[in-house]
Amino acid sequence: MAELAVGLYDVEIGALLGERDEFIFVASPEAIERFGIGSTQLSIAVPLFEHSSRKNDLQERNFFEELLSEGAVRAQLASNARLDSTNTMALLARYGRDVAGALQIWDPTDPAEPRTPEARPVTDTAIVAMFDDVGTNPLGNKGRRRLSSLAGVQDKVLLAYVDGVWAEPLDGYPSTHILKPQSGRFRSLIFDEEYGSRFTRGLRLADFDTRIQTFDGRSALVIERYDREDGGRIHQEDFNQVLGYRGDAKYEQRPGDGRLRAIAATLREHATVSEVRTLVRMLTMSTALGNLDMHSKNISLLHAPGGEIRLAPQYDVVPQLHMDLDDDVALLVNGKSGYFDIDGEDLLAEVGSWGLRNARTLIADALEETHAIAEAEQPLPGADPSLVGMITRQTQRLLDTLPMTTARQRARQTPQRPDRVFPQRNAPGGWGGPVG
Repeated sequence: MAELAVGLYDVEIGALLGERDEFIFVASPEAIERFGIGSTQLSIAVPLFEHSSRKNDLQERNFFEELLSEGAVRAQLASNARLDSTNTMALLARYGRDVAGALQIWDPTDPAEPRTPEARPVTDTAIVAMFDDVGTNPLGNKGRRRLSSLAGVQDKVLLAYVDGVWAEPLDGYPSTHILKPQSGRFRSLIFDEEYGSRFTRGLRLADFDTRIQTFDGRSALVIERYDREDGGRIHQEDFNQVLGYRGDAKYEQRPGDGRLRAIAATLREHATVSEVRTLVRMLTMSTALGNLDMHSKNISLLHAPGGEIRLAPQYDVVPQLHMDLDDDVALLVNGKSGYFDIDGEDLLAEVGSWGLRNARTLIADALEETHAIAEAEQPLPGADPSLVGMITRQTQRLLDTLPMTTARQRARQTPQRPDRVFPQRNAPGGWGGPVG
């Protein structure tokens, strides 16, 4: 049986025990002592216990599976390392030193361990070569010392920006930036994403830097990683991990799943109602922008070292209605998947189902702010020229179809018979009434 060490911040928090895709996670005594029995410091899905519970094995495996790259990227990285792409334990041993969040995973029996992380400076010419080679060496992982993994299917290179110099992250050095080169199929994509990032900052949903930069004449989108700070790592988990999904299950398929409602319920239980309100703004702005790909791997939680849990900044926000793609949204809104079938009433019904009392105000404010940003901000020349008109039209459409009150509020406003003097079950402050 193989054993991989799992580190979180400065603690060896536990170990993975098993072979290939059959493994369990066991917390270390040091982790139990520091964080406590049942702590969610590692993950809401994988609380810390001295012995693994067999009923949670699948959820634990999904959590660690989701640290690895997806689809063709995973297959290529496996091929480069001469591994089977289904061999999760081997892939985590090979690429687990630099993953999303603050985790590090390694094989203690590897002769290269313990490693000495290094940031090796690279030139613009070398960066362009990585862009050209990204299909063969995804994420810039070329050579035995490049140990990075990151989800997503878009071409990208991971680098560190140290003392004003771009560098390769070697032997587990934390990459600080994601660089996305211009796509051959969607030439405007990186410029469209840069424009989308202005809305996340304008609505105070993100504060990390996103910009277009030129390297030896080649344009790339440069994204500052929000899970890195002052040369260190900040722990996170995405909602595929939180809810126990894997791979393409990040897209909601069945209307009864209520994925957004489940995310809101998780925030209410493990964070604060304020974070639920932030989720409302994320959903509303994404709908107005036509950001169809807001799936459950594109919504994440941050875990502070002291145990505080909050929503991660919003990321991967791309207006997509102008692209040659289907118009289904990744997460259903009020049970609807078709983007143009979703209106303001659906937004209000969806958010109202989360139990928020001031749902309409939150939605209306977010739409009005989005509209104002679209009128004030002009995309870069490389972006699709239809973006401003498209976003202002969709934002206005959602505002025009936003009811004044929710169905629940209208029901509460129905005049009561004089002899009914007892409180209604769903009245504010009554039994099970909404909070917010």
